[in-house]
Amino acid sequence: MSQVMGDTDYGPVGAGYTRVRRTDPRIAALIHAALGDARTVVNVGAGAGSYEPAERHVLPVEPSAAMRAQRPAHLAPAIHGVAEQLPFDDDSVDAAMAMVTVHQWPDPVTGLREMRRVARGPVVVLTFDGDELGRLWLMDYVPELRRAESARYPAIATITDALGPNTEVHPVPVPIDCVDGFTEAFYARPESFLDPEVRLAQSAWGFIEPGVAERAMAALATDLASGAWDERYGHLRTQPEFDGAVRLIVSR
Repeated sequence: MSQVMGDTDYGPVGAGYTRVRRTDPRIAALIHAALGDARTVVNVGAGAGSYEPAERHVLPVEPSAAMRAQRPAHLAPAIHGVAEQLPFDDDSVDAAMAMVTVHQWPDPVTGLREMRRVARGPVVVLTFDGDELGRLWLMDYVPELRRAESARYPAIATITDALGPNTEVHPVPVPIDCVDGFTEAFYARPESFLDPEVRLAQSAWGFIEPGVAERAMAALATDLASGAWDERYGHLRTQPEFDGAVRLIVSR
């Protein structure tokens, strides 16, 4: 869900992104409830269309041609545009949404204010709290990943300040079988990180030095084979939910 001038080029990701990053119905239910009774919704940084409500009129905005090309046929084609200059009039839609994309925007504050400008109703943002990324065991293997991610995500306070008063922040529990393949989705399935396609669909891996991921995955593979991972984290394999860094921000 990148911007033209964002920090990730989604061109090389290819079709693998849509295989790994799918809409999780439980997270979708929280998002759609936050949209209230909105009938027209702008989806900023829409990407391949994750979490777009099928029963509403969605206006997707996405600058990446590679991501626009991956949108399923049943979804509306995306408009070529960027968050900082939304091609809509003031108060012209019922609501606006941005799903795990604000960290890609060159100017998140301007983009968020644009969402608030065009939406006469709720603005809904799904993002991660950079201060809480260390909750995931993976960061013990790849601390470089935590540093890279923390530097990319706008502070939660920055987002809420940009959206103005009546903005709420809700932690989002990650279900054990989450089908949206962000890093925390695999908290109970450590073997998944050994799959290069899984890592390719998580943009953070592109921000660490060459060789770091390979060394970390070799260490993880060794610990999985020896049982060391399960000795430390094995309880997570049956933990129904994970309280990590995922946040749903709703501006009324």
